[in-house]
Amino acid sequence: MERVPVLKIGDILLVSIQIDMEDQVALQLQEDLADRIVSTGTHGVIIDISALDIVDSFVGRTLATIASISRVLDAETVVVGMRPAVAITLVELGLSLPGIRTALNVELGMAMLARDRYDEPASDQDEETDDTAVHAP
Repeated sequence: MERVPVLKIGDILLVSIQIDMEDQVALQLQEDLADRIVSTGTHGVIIDISALDIVDSFVGRTLATIASISRVLDAETVVVGMRPAVAITLVELGLSLPGIRTALNVELGMAMLARDRYDEPASDQDEETDDTAVHAP
């Protein structure tokens, strides 16, 4: 059985699907990616599907499951390179892909993850107010 390679680029894991996503390959990818997220401590995953001409309901659900697993493991997922026909098929199948954000290409996906990483909200401690302070008129 073929495996989809998972590459580490900085603090991001890049998955470039270049083979037909048969059910077993998709399930193996799900397991491999979860293992790599844990072993590398990464906080971002990019899945490049630009080589896929079609995505069936099983692969669509697997992508959604991968995003959910990644989120539980503290990593955000961005799917990049989706062809219009694939997007149309996913919508027609009723797959909304919850938890998956998309970008047109790998570069934009990396920028999205970088922006998220550095735009985290300030801690609640910074927003606390001191009600006992005396304010001048």
